Amino acid sequence: MNSIQKTHTAAPVSGQPAAHANGLSAALIGLLATGAGLAVASLYYSQPMLGVLADDIGASERAVGTVPMSTQLGYALGILLLAPLGDRYDRRRIILIKAAILTVALLLAGAASGVATLLAASLAIGLTATMAQDIVPAAATLAPEQHRGRIVGTVMTGLLLGILLSRVVSGFVAEHFGWRAMFVGASASIALIGLAAWRGLPRFHPTSRLSYGALLGSLGTLVSKHGALRRAALAQGLLSVGFSAFWSTLAVMLHGAPFHLGSAAAGAFGLAGAAGALAAPLAGRISDKKGPELVTRLGVTLAALAFASMALAPWFSTQGQLVLLALAAIGFDLGVQATLVAHQTIVYSIEPGARSRLNAVLFVGMFIGMAVGAALGSLALAQWGWIAVVALATLSALLALVVRMWPGAAKAH
Repeated sequence: MNSIQKTHTAAPVSGQPAAHANGLSAALIGLLATGAGLAVASLYYSQPMLGVLADDIGASERAVGTVPMSTQLGYALGILLLAPLGDRYDRRRIILIKAAILTVALLLAGAASGVATLLAASLAIGLTATMAQDIVPAAATLAPEQHRGRIVGTVMTGLLLGILLSRVVSGFVAEHFGWRAMFVGASASIALIGLAAWRGLPRFHPTSRLSYGALLGSLGTLVSKHGALRRAALAQGLLSVGFSAFWSTLAVMLHGAPFHLGSAAAGAFGLAGAAGALAAPLAGRISDKKGPELVTRLGVTLAALAFASMALAPWFSTQGQLVLLALAAIGFDLGVQATLVAHQTIVYSIEPGARSRLNAVLFVGMFIGMAVGAALGSLALAQWGWIAVVALATLSALLALVVRMWPGAAKAH
């Protein structure tokens, strides 16, 4: 890591840390991508382990079901209340502090003997896992402008793989070594990332002197001031409705006829989604060369087509339907992630000194869409069946396309 320190010296007063002439070193990009992925993965480790966990600590299914909710609530609050601090204080210091607290919170979760302790630890995990939302703006700040889309895309690939693969990893570890071992291992991984960040990350000079209250208040000002930000948050939020509706209902749908498959099969579809996430760097490169607006429209269109394709399932055999679902998952995940990378490229170019706050607005919109999608998806499946989930996802993607195609969208940034 010493070589990284030599390449990236302390940030100048402008808030733009020095970068290598050809872009960031591969080691630093790898550190940022890995850190983002492992941080956000902490949100999802508990989900496949809830059944085993409930039996071990003597909690009811209803009580233990609030664990992932507590984690997500912590993450949403962290994005809103903590992510903007990256514009006011040294991002390196914020990342190190969050890594230290996240390490302890994961250990506390692994040592929990009752649901109350686990819930408290889960809330802390959610709050401090937002270090991922400090790492992405850090990458955008460090990246040369001509390579920003590619570098942000690479870091986002790490973050997205963390989301998509965390459930697969935790299910395997819990089955073979126990659920506590998963939390301990996760804690160790964050501690190592914290050590690497302490040695490898340059310092970032603050880009704002606003008080904390004014910093939070400025979020509304940024939203009202920048049409590009509003469009990005709205379009990504709409896409997230369909994305979340699919993933939150897939396991229930596969459990019933004609599939009768268990949760492990549903988790395996995460691997199909991971294949789509690998396209994020490509989306970043296209954004650098052709402009991010083109990527948003292509990404949203691809997602809409992939969602709509699942309506063809009744005409396929049972095995054919599974293949169709896997291909659709690859397609819409590629579209959603490519659009997110392009939206970040747009947002980060609005006000370089407000990147943490701009990122917070974008992701708050995204997570609102996630929550709405989970609620509407479950309702649609219960009332009208899987075809209603497909219709909901397709409609949300088409509405996102309307937002991106609306006259003046390309000029808004």
